[in-house]
Amino acid sequence: MAPATLLPDRQQFRDAMARLGAAVTVVTTDGPAGRAGFTASAVCSVTDSPPTLLVCMNRNSRLNPAVKENGRLCVNVLSATQQHLSDTFAGFTGADSDARFGEGDWLTLVTGAPVLSQAVAALDCEIEEVLEKGTHSVIFAGVRAIRLGAPGPALIWFSRDYHPIGA
Repeated sequence: MAPATLLPDRQQFRDAMARLGAAVTVVTTDGPAGRAGFTASAVCSVTDSPPTLLVCMNRNSRLNPAVKENGRLCVNVLSATQQHLSDTFAGFTGADSDARFGEGDWLTLVTGAPVLSQAVAALDCEIEEVLEKGTHSVIFAGVRAIRLGAPGPALIWFSRDYHPIGA
């Protein structure tokens, strides 16, 4: 019989994840449950055939039910000059949903989810599957349309702070 192993504690895990750099995104949705958006860095590609993303969202977020009910989302990758949008959609400014979307210029592509016109890249998606794991909903989203913005420095979250990266 193998010896019992102790799992790393929560803070140790969080400290390790702080050292895993990630693009800063604003994830948006619109539909029957209304328009909503949140800042996320727990986003990654799953496969390119078919194009699929994984988006993690806290299960306790008041926006969680709206994203699931709408069945669509857009992952808007922020540029290095858009930290204010990250802070706004993270709830740091106290802005309500209407005020959040008052920042930036928004359009739609295929699904109707809000697309930030100034995003480095925007991936317009339909939700295909949601798994509940621990504190988060893990959303698998099929990409239906892509809008590439002007090349330039992107915004990265690393060591619990923002950093510009790229050209």
